[in-house]
Amino acid sequence: MILEIADFRIQPGQQAAFEAALRIGIATALSRSPGFISARVQHGVESPERYVLLVEWQTLEDHMQGFRDGPLFAVWRGHIGSFFAGPPSVEHFQAVPLA
Repeated sequence: MILEIADFRIQPGQQAAFEAALRIGIATALSRSPGFISARVQHGVESPERYVLLVEWQTLEDHMQGFRDGPLFAVWRGHIGSFFAGPPSVEHFQAVPLA
């Protein structure tokens, strides 16, 4: 399993509209992509224009080739892209076995 962490900074005062767009984008694009497992969003307390999206994918390729290079990515960005104050930061992580 791969964890994608996307850090979004949005334009001031757009929180409610951005959250609505996120819900629609997750339902209509992200969650329909092969390899998608789950998504959750965290909202900044000290930085109210900051959101962190955590998406679990079965593989890195599911995210990068299946979603990012596929038609659903344009749908996703069509919902949320206009809110960005700058380009999002996106990184991928994998679990470290502790036992």
